[in-house]
Amino acid sequence: MQVSSTSNSAQSAGNAQTLSTDAMKKAMQVQEQQVMKVLDSAQQQSQQMTAQKTGMGGSLNITA
Repeated sequence: MQVSSTSNSAQSAGNAQTLSTDAMKKAMQVQEQQVMKVLDSAQQQSQQMTAQKTGMGGSLNITA
């Protein structure tokens, strides 16, 4: 009887670890998406500032 109880505990621990790993992966994906949004926004602001400084307007595509 003790063998089945031990294997159930090990299986539960394995399931908890899998859920924890999945949650960490999801959190990292969400954080990555947020960082990408911030970087995109910063790039757009930089382009707008450059356009204003040069007097060329905001609709120019200023990519290298």
